Amino acid sequence: MQELGQTGLQVSRIALGCMRMVALSDQEASRVLETSLEERINFFDHADIYGGGQSEIRFASAMKELGIRREDIILQSKCGIRKGYFDFSKDYILQSVDGILERLDTDYLDVLCLHRPDALMEAEEVAEAFYLLEKAGKVRHFGVSNQNIHQMELLQSYLDKPLAVNQLQLSPAHTPLIDAGLHVNMKDDVATMRDGGLIDYCQLKKVTIQAWSPFLIDLQKGIFANHPDYTELNRTLEEIAERYHVSHETIVVAWILRHPAKIQTIVGSMNPDRLTKIAQASQITLTRPEWYEIYRSAGNILP
Repeated sequence: MQELGQTGLQVSRIALGCMRMVALSDQEASRVLETSLEERINFFDHADIYGGGQSEIRFASAMKELGIRREDIILQSKCGIRKGYFDFSKDYILQSVDGILERLDTDYLDVLCLHRPDALMEAEEVAEAFYLLEKAGKVRHFGVSNQNIHQMELLQSYLDKPLAVNQLQLSPAHTPLIDAGLHVNMKDDVATMRDGGLIDYCQLKKVTIQAWSPFLIDLQKGIFANHPDYTELNRTLEEIAERYHVSHETIVVAWILRHPAKIQTIVGSMNPDRLTKIAQASQITLTRPEWYEIYRSAGNILP
């Protein structure tokens, strides 16, 4: 367990992302939720667009079936993505949260995140929406996803409490968060700081980074498992997994958890057996050589 940002909430270092829950039957969803709790995963990540809202409904049904008390879990959802555009307007945020609460059959969210940046964001308007949601007891803490430092600073300048999280893509095959920090003052392309040093900024500001899609290369190329461009990475993961007597998925998540930024990893597997394997990552601390071996095997070059 670790504290989420500066919220005081104690959350599991591995979270379940519920985007794919819409594809499950009620019985299957209950089994996934039950397995998560058995593995001490208490944090569940949603979004209003996941399954067109049906993933939240399926989750709420599973909670009811299992008799889970609301106070025993941490619920996060996101809003802001609409068909063809992003929308951080006050009216849409308020409307979206009401829909989320209804579908999740709960009175409040522990965390609400803005889902990707909106170029037309008016920070003062977002702050007003956050204030109204907190005052009404509908949302307790707030965060963002896929935002850079200045976007976060702009929004934070209008808020009276710190942002709790920033949800960002990170995997051994997708490492922009890390690369530039290893190539400081170099002339190579990797030295290009694409995000302004987000991983260091979030540590300084005590914002929890939530790593999404830890098994993904990118949205176009898909996952790196069995991908012909990542044979060395897969081989390295298998070798280290054998060393610890766990699965390669376990090692991938352990690689993320090893970073001192105390990154929370969001996994989206709806396979109970795979969830059980992944959960073992919280019990493994990779050595420094092992961490760098995985990083290099993905094609990353050290200066």
